[in-house]
Amino acid sequence: MLKITHRNREDVPDEVLLDRYRSSGDLEILGELYNRYMHLVFGLCLKYLQNREDAGDAVMQVFEKLIIEVPKHEIQNFKSWLYVLAKNYCLMQIRSDKSQSRHMDKWIKEQENYMEFHPDLHPIDEAGTDGYPGLKECIEELKQEQKICVELFYYQNKSYREISKILEMEEKKVKSYLQNAKRNLKICLEERNVGEE
Repeated sequence: MLKITHRNREDVPDEVLLDRYRSSGDLEILGELYNRYMHLVFGLCLKYLQNREDAGDAVMQVFEKLIIEVPKHEIQNFKSWLYVLAKNYCLMQIRSDKSQSRHMDKWIKEQENYMEFHPDLHPIDEAGTDGYPGLKECIEELKQEQKICVELFYYQNKSYREISKILEMEEKKVKSYLQNAKRNLKICLEERNVGEE
């Protein structure tokens, strides 16, 4: 029986490491086996998820799946089996993201409809970006993220989704910055009007 040491482990065939892992449950052995193909898994995940950070997370998640799935399956060719496992994981992620995106789109649409028919609109919604006294000065006083979101949304007519891509942040975050900006603008305008009276 071949004794596996740290020195000769890279020479040991996949199937031998697989058998050793099955019999011992030693995660270090599974880690060694996975390490041989981790760069391939990362490349595959990057191709499907199109984001280095998401691909890096997926590499870790796939390893966790290996711990659960390896004992359940008869694996003839580890590399091919791993490829299918990683690909299926990525496809599930994409489906999940699309589902979340659909829910988000529906929620945003509901918010837009609410704003459209709600009588108590914000001054920036009523008057546009130029038509309200002191509005530009108040925009200049906003925090950087809020100011950028306002400029993109109101001046450049970008959607939540477009802004989230430009700024590389979640749509929820964009919406939060816009809501906070509008609140701060309202306070600023009220203070200016009180000051002018």
